[in-house]
Amino acid sequence: MSGPTPNGRQSAAWEADLGDLNLPQELVTGEAVVLDLHPAAFLSRALAYLLDFVVLVVLQVAVVMTLTWLLASVDNALGGAIFLGTELMLLFGLPITVETLSRGRSLGKWAAGLRVVRVDGGPIRFRQAMVRGLMLLIDIYGSSGSVALVSSLLNARGQRLGDLVAGTYVVRERGGPALAPPPQMPPHLAYWASTADIARLPDRLSLAARQFLGRAPMLHPTSRDQIGRRLAQAVSASVAPPPPGHVHPEDFLAAVLTERRNRELSRMQRQEQQRLARLERRGSADVLAATSTRLIGED
Repeated sequence: MSGPTPNGRQSAAWEADLGDLNLPQELVTGEAVVLDLHPAAFLSRALAYLLDFVVLVVLQVAVVMTLTWLLASVDNALGGAIFLGTELMLLFGLPITVETLSRGRSLGKWAAGLRVVRVDGGPIRFRQAMVRGLMLLIDIYGSSGSVALVSSLLNARGQRLGDLVAGTYVVRERGGPALAPPPQMPPHLAYWASTADIARLPDRLSLAARQFLGRAPMLHPTSRDQIGRRLAQAVSASVAPPPPGHVHPEDFLAAVLTERRNRELSRMQRQEQQRLARLERRGSADVLAATSTRLIGED
């Protein structure tokens, strides 16, 4: 293959070959960094919820028995308010707190090897946990689980209504297939890749190129050559200038994906260094400065 030439009219031709690659439902960044996050099966989610439900029932029985003994001499109205508040804390406050502190793992999910994550693959925060917890009133408690069941079965990621609103879903942390190793930089293209202008690749194209490189040895030679050329032509639309001379499509794809991954890693490292530098400046600023994080009287 000679240097790839951007061609907008043919850049989507690789889509026809995706069936040969048998791409899984994975999350992938534009730098071809695939996140090994596979949606949890319905039965495993149901098992996790059942375990959580059993724990909740045991806690409720223990709390009711304890409050009945402690509030025996308390006014009925006050006792009822305390019982109601405690019940709300168990039904909503406890799941929200547990998922926030554990970053998406209740006891049942831990036992089943599951975790709740954001749709972009990141860990959930208090906001997502709160939305999921409050939506239990509709998903589970108010409909005997029928809303959650229907929503999960109709959604490709098995998201219940609370997940759709919160922007989360449940993934498997154990038992997933092993990913192919990331592509490596071909030595003869290292200098060109470091100086080329390589734009962010579409997510679907990144995943297709990475999966192709991992599975190329298993493909029929004719299909391997055809898919490799189409993917290289599609990727070339995001690269300038093209590599010099004759370049094999697989070497071109490996060089582009590796360089984009390296650049993204460098960008994230710079951002982290800048964040730490800002925190250090705020910590050393005068206590009365607008950017100071210290309180008066602190050393």
